Order: sequence, then C-alpha cells, then structure tokens
Amino acid sequence: MKSAFLAVAIASIIGANACNAQDGVDKAKATAFDNRMFGGPLGQKTYACFVRRYSAGHLAQHPKQKVSAMKLLVTAEDAPEDKTVNYSFRLGFKYRHRAGNFDSSGYCSHIVAENTGGEIRLGCGVDCEGGGIEVAMKDDKSALIRLERIRIWERNKPDDDASNDLVAGADDKVFRVDRADLHECSELVTDRKELAALRHK
Repeated sequence: MKSAFLAVAIASIIGANACNAQDGVDKAKATAFDNRMFGGPLGQKTYACFVRRYSAGHLAQHPKQKVSAMKLLVTAEDAPEDKTVNYSFRLGFKYRHRAGNFDSSGYCSHIVAENTGGEIRLGCGVDCEGGGIEVAMKDDKSALIRLERIRIWERNKPDDDASNDLVAGADDKVFRVDRADLHECSELVTDRKELAALRHK
C-alpha cells in the first residue's frame, strides 16, 4: 500500500514539475535535446514519432509486462506571442491481455534528471493529477519512456467512465520506443487539420 501511495505521489510530482521545471534548464542543453529528439532544428510545428511492438520472445522473457505495443507522438509548437515553445505528447498503447486501443495526452517541458548527472528529459503531465511520463533520448534512434502512473482512456471513448490508470509494474516502468515515420503515429491525432498537416510532413 505504501509503495502504491509513493508511486501516486511521484507521478503527481512529475506532472507538477512539468509546469515549473523549464526555469532551471540550461538553454543550450535543451536545444541540443530538441535537435536530437526531433531530428534537427524546430520549425513552426515539429513532430517526433516513436513506436514499439513487442515480439512474442520479448513478452515471454517479461511475463509481467502488461503492454504489448506503444506509440509516442511528441509535438513542439512555436508560440511567438509568448516567446516560447509549447511541448505536448500523445501516448497510445495496447494491452497484452485486454482488447482495445488506449491513449493519454498532456503537456511537457524540459526537466533535469538529477539522478543521471543532469540529463535533460521531457517531463510530461496529464491534467487533473493524471500522472505522467518522462521521455529521455537513448540515442538518435530511440527514446526511453519512464512512468509510475498515467491516466488513460479507451480510444474513441473520452468520457470519464472510460478512463483508467496504467500503473508501473515489475516490467512496465521503462519502455524503449524507436523512431518511426510520422504516419505511424497518425492514429493518435484527433484534430483533422493537424492530421492533414502531419500527413504532409
């Protein structure tokens, strides 16, 4: 029970820090992180898509893993009126033993991971204390998603009754996802104009 409470507390902190963390981040390091994540300098609206479908062999080696596939779409949008860049994420995944597609989304900002020598990551939170994720770059082709708890919804059922939480278990704390073509993440986009823009990238 204590560890469950701790996980909720940590997830809440991640969500809260995502709003305030930008202040203490070295701007040059944050720019270098962005260039790595998005594969180059940011434009007016820039996307990065990462995907992983876990093989039967991987799942056999990780019997407690609940997730069988995961997609992450990160967006950076220039906001000249605020003289800043707004970051957001959309996460989609499939459960191993449960039918349906599940999603989550929220806003991000750069954070400094104190326990890894000041590594820059994106700290992303879901509104209304919905937990969140941290996204780090493993290398130029792969990202690492760390989570304790995140609020999720069954796709196409965005009402509260369909919401639930994905809570980190023994094999669901860190996910490596690999860079993919933007079209792979198009199913995560619900806005028609944005979907059209994404398909033209």
